[in-house]
Amino acid sequence: MTEHAHPSVKTFVAVWAALLMLTALTVFAATLELGPFNAIVALTIATVKALLVLLFFMELRYSTALTKVAVVAATFFLMLLAGLTLSDYLTRGWSAYFNPFH
Repeated sequence: MTEHAHPSVKTFVAVWAALLMLTALTVFAATLELGPFNAIVALTIATVKALLVLLFFMELRYSTALTKVAVVAATFFLMLLAGLTLSDYLTRGWSAYFNPFH
């Protein structure tokens, strides 16, 4: 069996500290009055945090190419599903929340 690289304890601690800082940034951003950009800022920070967890704690950075392709494909299909669901919802005439065609 071949040995493959794993993150060191120092790397885990650095990523953990980054996740704590990003959590504090999320809490700080929630106190700001950003209007419609509140969700965009929060989702951007959450995406960065999810990427850190995927890459280091789930060791995707050190995995095989096939595993990386599977994760990219799953993410693509999740985004496709969410996009198609959202496009259906936004094109309905009764949607008072946001209707760009009205």
